[in-house]
Amino acid sequence: MILISRRMEASPMRLRTSSGSVAARRGFMALIISAMACLFVWTPVASAHGTIVGPATRAYQCWQDWGNNHTNPAMQQQDPMCWQAFQANADTMWNWMSALRDGLGGNFQARTPDGQLCSNGLARNNSLNTPGQWKTTNVGSNFSMHLYDQASHGADFFRVYVSKNGFDPTTQRLGWGNLDFIMQTGSYPPARDITFNVQTSGYRGHHIVFTIWQASHLDQAYMWCSDVNFG
Repeated sequence: MILISRRMEASPMRLRTSSGSVAARRGFMALIISAMACLFVWTPVASAHGTIVGPATRAYQCWQDWGNNHTNPAMQQQDPMCWQAFQANADTMWNWMSALRDGLGGNFQARTPDGQLCSNGLARNNSLNTPGQWKTTNVGSNFSMHLYDQASHGADFFRVYVSKNGFDPTTQRLGWGNLDFIMQTGSYPPARDITFNVQTSGYRGHHIVFTIWQASHLDQAYMWCSDVNFG
């Protein structure tokens, strides 16, 4: 009976030790799960959006031309504007699809200062505002624009502007007063690829096509600069 009593007295101790061990393991697993959840939460939702790929926006052009070769020192001579952008913040190019801002409520001009249009007012993308010899896409007076949207959000509308005659993209930062309003589209249903036509007249040489995409799923506004050469 004494032995049995000792065993019975000892059992709760073992159970407490075992329970403490289980609790510790559960706590450790909770920390791991919490950390993994944070990683998933940290991953930008914006990473699954899009940009104008034709005529290519500045960040997309740099990513397309140099993304797989961004450490090549030749970039400094061959494409100095992309080189300075990679030097300033390579994430600007890796996240070419995520240049968005939330909740502007259509107040694009009031909430985007002159000189920050090409970066959509995002400090991390400020290199895109730098004047210089950005590579251009040859276009005619009438040309097609192509949005590639990884998440297929659709559009409430697109607004398209062209830099005014006399504005020099190689020496001047773009401001609202430097733009001619060309058109606003209607809405588009969710799709990965959206294309629409733009009709212009009277432009020659290097200009900036400035585009605003108001996405449909949330109040998210994207703004980009595409460098073009009107032939």
